[in-house]
Amino acid sequence: MGRNPMLFLLFLMLWGCGEHTIPKPKAMLRLEFPNGEYKEFGEEGCEFGFAKNELSFITAKNDCSMVLDYPMMKGSIYLTYKPVDNNLNTLLTDAQRLSYEHVVKADNIIEQPFVNTREKVYGMFYEVTGNAASQSQFYVTDSINHFVTGSLYFYAKPNYDSIYPAAVYLQKDIRRIMESLHW
Repeated sequence: MGRNPMLFLLFLMLWGCGEHTIPKPKAMLRLEFPNGEYKEFGEEGCEFGFAKNELSFITAKNDCSMVLDYPMMKGSIYLTYKPVDNNLNTLLTDAQRLSYEHVVKADNIIEQPFVNTREKVYGMFYEVTGNAASQSQFYVTDSINHFVTGSLYFYAKPNYDSIYPAAVYLQKDIRRIMESLHW
């Protein structure tokens, strides 16, 4: 026998004692945000009010435009107010054009009409999917005197998979703003 059986046994023992790599199961990141508490918000001298999530901080501007910052989610909702003065078609065209500027990077843009006849608030909510700069856009108006647009932006380079949980949370807040908005 030209081979040493002891050397062969030693080789088997060393090879058998090594750690085997086991693939990890697929997992998804689960981010949970606290339920929002909403309080009525209206800036003095502005023509509209809405229910504001207490997790957000408002930076108001002198023309009734404002930014709702959500530091926990690293995102902001930008609101802009414009009076309607025989320019409703221009305001609608601008709001729709702004929403569709994201079509280059977006996978899809879903339009969802909004109607609140009791408060005379009518508008459109745009849900943007994909790596677009803004994940949501909206506008509301009473068609006679008031027009408000809003958009959602994050403080990071758009990566839809990473921002998805925060985008869903903030889209619900936008819907809450639209539903509670009054003139």
